[in-house]
Formats: sequence, structure tokens, C-alpha cells
Amino acid sequence: MFDALSDRFEGIFSRLRSRGSLSSAVVDEALAEIRVALLDADVNIKVVRAFVERVRERCVGADLARSISPGQQVVKIVAEEMTAILGGTPLKIAYASRPPTVVLLAGLQGSGKTTTAAKLARWFRQQGRNPLLVAADLQRPAAVEQLRVLGSQAGVSVVSASDLLERPDPPAPDDPVGTSRAALAEARRLGRDVVIVDTAGRLAIDAEMMDQVRRIAEVSAPDYTFLVIDAMTGQDAVATAEAFHAVLELDGVILTKLDGDARGGAALSVKEVLGRPIAFASTGERLDDFDAFHPDRMADRILGMGDVLSLIEKAEREMDADVTAKAATRLQEGRFTLEDFLEQMQQVRKMGSFSGMLSLLPGVPKEVRDAQIDDRDISRVEAVIRSMTLDERRNPAIIDGSRRSRIAAGSGVETSDVNKLLQQFREMQRMMRGFGAARRSARKGKKGKKGGRVTAPSLPDFSGMLK
Repeated sequence: MFDALSDRFEGIFSRLRSRGSLSSAVVDEALAEIRVALLDADVNIKVVRAFVERVRERCVGADLARSISPGQQVVKIVAEEMTAILGGTPLKIAYASRPPTVVLLAGLQGSGKTTTAAKLARWFRQQGRNPLLVAADLQRPAAVEQLRVLGSQAGVSVVSASDLLERPDPPAPDDPVGTSRAALAEARRLGRDVVIVDTAGRLAIDAEMMDQVRRIAEVSAPDYTFLVIDAMTGQDAVATAEAFHAVLELDGVILTKLDGDARGGAALSVKEVLGRPIAFASTGERLDDFDAFHPDRMADRILGMGDVLSLIEKAEREMDADVTAKAATRLQEGRFTLEDFLEQMQQVRKMGSFSGMLSLLPGVPKEVRDAQIDDRDISRVEAVIRSMTLDERRNPAIIDGSRRSRIAAGSGVETSDVNKLLQQFREMQRMMRGFGAARRSARKGKKGKKGGRVTAPSLPDFSGMLK
């Protein structure tokens, strides 16, 4: 979403860093460019004015002329102020002293509210909680069934009006308020410690929708009321947030579709305008493309500094530590096989798209970020390896011409593609043997040939394995 804005900031910062000293005129010129970049990203004009003014005041007070690296000092100030307009610090969920903790989700139709409910339930499960989803969206056809399917995928139970018919005071099938009240009592009976209520939306704000969600809030007494906002709606999202906040007294916002191609102004405007934090963010269609919102990490991503912490946390959640450790050992010892490579590809794919992971890494060249590595290309590599026998995976040296033809036919690729994969894999093995030798040499205190330093072979170009 923020690619265009990141590219603009990258150019501005590159010019600032290249200067040995910065005059007031140079700083003003950079701030003018930042102002235009933010406005082009559809950031609220009041937010832009306040942001630029705060940066200007801090730059004047920082005495840039005496700074060792004045350009870097400006970048630091911009990063800190960007973090501030995004909320400063992450929202910490405080659980109710008497369970359950009730979370009410509101928003317009199409914002991704029902999917967000399931994603949020999965997130609570990862925190060690036992959530229950309440299907109180009785306006949209199939909304209840959609929540059941998503809840099943998340491993979380869903309660709707039809599940409450045996209660002493069952709700009417078309009564979302009564359903919410009865579902809360059911959650207490079942011992659930978190309840997430999915409410109905409309295509636009109207009195009936607002009255219904207000009455649901009255009977459920939520500990947290979150507004689900489609980040691709730009400034309309801010106006929507203000309208809901006037009725519900929001505790925070959940941004969806941050993986879209819109300009991202909503994310940069809503906290400053609404005075409420962004609590969570959804960055894809999968249930695990969802996490607590970290303003500092998002600011770093927007400014082209990557988000390594989020990448590490995602890896810790999704990847099998034992499998990864075993592969690392085999790499270092030069015993890494195509079977290991296939296993590692499957581990990495648990973390989402390759393009998404590249966006979290700092310093990745723009042409690489924009390459749009298609997961189908990764699947082709997997298909080639799966078409090999176990002996061929473990010892690729035995793969002769006839075997290559058989593997190509079995995986639906050309023989040249098989050759390319095997060549690149040999390069990787050679590289890792070099690293292993360098590591052993360093441990023994030996010196290499160049200036007493041990040198490692260059990294092969793996892009050929994906084409």
C-alpha cells in the first residue's frame, strides 16, 4: 500500500544524506517535498500540516549544523514524528477481571468485518485465550454461515440465534440485540474468556444501522469497541470513523486490506483525527495475515527501513524450530540436499507470500521489491523436486539426461528448467561449503589469503530457480 510513498521518502532521504551540511533552505525544500508526498498519499491535510510543522520545529531545535550527520538527524526526526501520528505505542489489551472480555466489531459493509472477527479470534487463541464468536450480523445474507466457516478455520466456535433456541429466553431469529445478550450468557456458561461480536454493516452510514449497533453495545457492555476500516477507502474512512465514534465511543480501529494498492492516507490520518489508536492491521486474505499494530514498525516500513522484528515474530510463530535448526546445521556442514531445500521452502511458505516478506526487509532494492515473485513460480520449483525420487533428491549427482527428461515431464516444465535448478543448487552447495570451511578455519585461528581474512564465495543468483 505504501510503496509509492516509500519511494518518495527514499528519494528525499537519499538527497539529504548525500549533503555534508544542511541549511534552513535545504530543510525547507525537503519538508515541502514531504508535504506533497503525504498529500498525494491522501493523508488528511490537517494531519499533514501538523506533521510538517512539528518536524520543522524539531529540525530547528536540533542544531543540524553541528550534527555529525545532519541528513541522518532529519531522517530520525521524521521517523519519530511518523511513529507519533500512527499512535506512538501499540495498544495493550487489558482483560476483564471477571471474564469474558467482550470485543464489539462495527463498520460498513465490505470493510472485511466478518473476516476480521475470525482473524481476531485466532489472534486471541495465540495469546492463550479461549474466544467465542457471536454472529450478530443478521442483515447480510450468508453472513452467519461465512463466520461459521471462518471460525472453523480459526478453530473457534461460533454462536448464532439458531444455537440459542434451548436457552430459557431464546432470541428471535432476526433479533441481533437479543442474540448478543443471549450469546454473552452462553459464553459465561461455557467458560469462555473472550467474546467477539460481529455486527451488521451497511453500504453507507444510516440511522437504522447506528441505532442497532448502539443497542447491541448497550446489552453487551463491550470492554473494547473496534471500528473495522477498509484502508483503501482513503479519506472516506476518516469520515466514517468520526461518525461511528460519535455513537459508540470507539476504543480503537482495525485497518484491513493494507496489502492493497491504495495510497494509505487512512492509516496515516485516523489516529491524529480520531484520537484513538490503530489496534490491529490486516495485511492479506489469510487468517494469519493479521497482527497487533506497531506504529514504530509501520513508520519504518513507510520510510523504507523495513520491519525485521515482525518478520522474526512471524517466523517464530509459523516455522518449525526443529526443522529449521536441522537445516541450518546441514547447511553449515555442507550436507544440505534437495530434500532439505523442499522442506525449507514449505516452512517459508507458511509465512505468506515472498513479496510480502521482501517488504519487511530493509535495504531491498526497488527493482527486487517490484519483481512480484509469484507463488506459482515457487510451486514450479516444488513440482520439479517432487518429481524426483528420494535418491535423486539426496544425491542430485546421479541425475543424468534420461532422469532429467523424466523429471521435466513429471513436473510439466522444460528440461532446461530442471538443468537450471540443479545448476543453482550446486552453486548454493558450493557457497555453503565455503562458508563452512571459513567458519572452521576461523575457529582454529587460521588466516585466509587476503590480508589475513577468511573470504567466502559470492552468493549465487537464485532468481533463475524461479523463472
